[in-house]
Amino acid sequence: MWSMSLSPPFSFSLSLLLFLTSLLSTPPPSSTATISSFNISLSPWHPTLNQTLISPSSTFAAGFHPIPTSPNLFTFSIWFNHLNTTTITSSTLKPTLIWSANQSSPVTASGALVITPSGSIGLFENSSNQNLWPSSPASSSNSTNLTLTDRGELAFGTWSSFDFPTDTIVATQNMTGKTVSSRNGKFQFVNSTNLVFNRSDLYWSSAFAFQTLQQDGSVIAPGNTESSLFSSDFGANRVRRLTLDDDGNLRIYSFNPASGQWVIGWEAIPEPCTIHGTCGPNSICITDGVNNTPSCICPPGFRPLSDVVNGGCERNIPLTENTKFIRLDYVNFSDGSNPTGIDSYSFTACQGQCLSDPKCLAFSFKYGLASGFEPGYCMLQLERLRNGYWNPDTELAMFIRVDNKSEPDGSNFTGMMNVMETTCPVLISLPLPPTESNTTTRNIVIVSTLFAAELISGLLFFWAFLKKFIKYRDMARTLGLEFLPAGGPKRFSYAELKDATDNFSNIIGRGGFGDVYKGELSDHRVVAVKCLKNVTGGDADFWAEVTIIARMHHLNLVRLWGFCAEKGQRILVYEYVPNGSLDRFLFPRALQGTENQSSEGETHAVGNFGDKPILDWNIRYRIALGVARAIAYLHEECLEWVLHCDIKPENILLGDDFCPKISDFGLAKLKKKEAMVSMSRIRGTRGYMAPEWIMMDPITPKADVYSFGMVLLEIVSGVRNHEIQGSKLDSEDWYFPSWAFEKAFKEMKVEDILDTHIKHCYDSRAHFDMVNRMVKTAMWCLQDRVEMRPSMGKVAKMLEGTVEITEPKKPTIFYIGDD
Repeated sequence: MWSMSLSPPFSFSLSLLLFLTSLLSTPPPSSTATISSFNISLSPWHPTLNQTLISPSSTFAAGFHPIPTSPNLFTFSIWFNHLNTTTITSSTLKPTLIWSANQSSPVTASGALVITPSGSIGLFENSSNQNLWPSSPASSSNSTNLTLTDRGELAFGTWSSFDFPTDTIVATQNMTGKTVSSRNGKFQFVNSTNLVFNRSDLYWSSAFAFQTLQQDGSVIAPGNTESSLFSSDFGANRVRRLTLDDDGNLRIYSFNPASGQWVIGWEAIPEPCTIHGTCGPNSICITDGVNNTPSCICPPGFRPLSDVVNGGCERNIPLTENTKFIRLDYVNFSDGSNPTGIDSYSFTACQGQCLSDPKCLAFSFKYGLASGFEPGYCMLQLERLRNGYWNPDTELAMFIRVDNKSEPDGSNFTGMMNVMETTCPVLISLPLPPTESNTTTRNIVIVSTLFAAELISGLLFFWAFLKKFIKYRDMARTLGLEFLPAGGPKRFSYAELKDATDNFSNIIGRGGFGDVYKGELSDHRVVAVKCLKNVTGGDADFWAEVTIIARMHHLNLVRLWGFCAEKGQRILVYEYVPNGSLDRFLFPRALQGTENQSSEGETHAVGNFGDKPILDWNIRYRIALGVARAIAYLHEECLEWVLHCDIKPENILLGDDFCPKISDFGLAKLKKKEAMVSMSRIRGTRGYMAPEWIMMDPITPKADVYSFGMVLLEIVSGVRNHEIQGSKLDSEDWYFPSWAFEKAFKEMKVEDILDTHIKHCYDSRAHFDMVNRMVKTAMWCLQDRVEMRPSMGKVAKMLEGTVEITEPKKPTIFYIGDD
């Protein structure tokens, strides 16, 4: 709030002027009057005058605007007045405010905007002499006008509304060093860099400072002539705004003239539960997994607070000396009073540290390496529990402290388990803390071994029976072998999918296994429908893919929503990923004229997509890390470990926020993590296949590691691995990884292998560590010797920077030795 000191004579004159004008004011006109400028001859301006100040092109308007929840209170605001739309008239659109002079102090109908004879402008409530106008602007002449430009800028002399933003920044407005506040006053975008809650609690920070939002949907940083951030509809010339919403998320909106709606093109935080203040103290925030809508729940031992709107909780019973801990998987509280991290070799030691401190309300524990050489990590939460959220990416298990006698031992906290509808519930549960009793451990091992032996024997018997009678399709259906357990993917009829895809008319991709069509289900979900070719030969592949994917749920895997198996048809129904495959962003020039199909891999979209935005280094790193985590999940975390067998850019799809999702799962299953399989035929795509495929050696998970290394090198370079770069070698001796190794580690010219489209954006200080980890990791993945390659779990940690990466050896083709 801003104020201006008034001398007694001026205060008395202003009060008298406002009183007389309120007596002489006429009833408000029946229609809104428009003015091009406001000067002293039109002063004072009351809300009852029902007039607006219009910009020259009528794009923006300013004036007194009623508060929706209190129509008798007004703010002097700027809003979008006229927007080109093809569906509705601009007059029927709900006004979108971009600035308010008195956002926190609305006035009544007796308030007025006044230009004084001395050339000052002020916004006053009739009952108060406090000036509500920001910074109390003054002019040297009483002839100065208040005007509104076509950029949305309100100007009075040298004063500009752009210097005092509220919750919105419009296109071309310079925001360097400015602070934007949400309308509810809880959140601020400070210095166009950091998002904070309650003016001090930082929960998001940009890699660069925002300077200007462009009309094409990009954001420019200070001192940089190139765009540093792109919205999803980049390139379209639309009316845009950057707004800090009341939920604490910073978003770029663009106005779609076809629908007459504001559309979100970019948002700072995809996961709303990580925004501080979303839920109250002691509560846990979860999202529904469908609409990404957050909700607040109380952990065991707590009940909701009736007087807190945002979901705060209080203890059922205060803590006493007799306490215990209840375990909550994938829960983290990021705000405690002086949270203390402790390296602890055992879970018991961590628990003892918390019990010995009366201020400790909970502790989180992360297990170290299985070898035991790296200690587990223990975090104590002291005095308060705030900003709690549930997320599968959280590797911590939270143990919350409750009263021992009154609280039950079991936990009723389910998080997202009911929403995910998974048939593999063990995937969303952390391992139990290891017991420290040798006797108990031995008994558990003996019982588990006997149980596993019986289970394996039963599975072998069942498999022998199924294999012998698989050709009798009617008998298999009678026994229900084609049906998955409840909660798995839905079985669709052929008629349903035919209707959803408009008789399979909208083809969006072709591949070796079949064609892919875009469709819309009866519940309006957009899906990708894959019809398998060669039904008889591919029947085993079909059931393998259904049974495997049905037991998986990972952020970076394409989700299977259903399937169809009738009348010889074998169809899979996947979620639709709108941005298509990664190769369209890495190799845009190579795709021109070949949008409809791919010679070796599957293409997930056809038609003319136009120019794609170039992925910056941060997005490429996120894509590489997400793919690595997904492959590690397939190799090491699922009940039946899976080889993908065809990792390549065409099988990596990108969502709206460029979140990577792996598609076209390979169908080789392993009973043990380090097992080997023998393939009856070569699988994969030339250029991405590991040497053991050609040499007919047994295939292990390290084959996927080699393919990922080649993709990782393409993400950095932006070129296909078979495109010969500058080299003195003959084409038949040229090998892409060897060339990249020579450039990065012999010639020390890592810039020579970077993608030329964004090479100018490479900053050695900001990007060297990220790019260096990606290149080194790729070189380790591309070793021709299988035992030299790391596991995918270690590859993900190498990209995260949590393990040290040693100098790699030069990759060579298996039949060409190193020089």
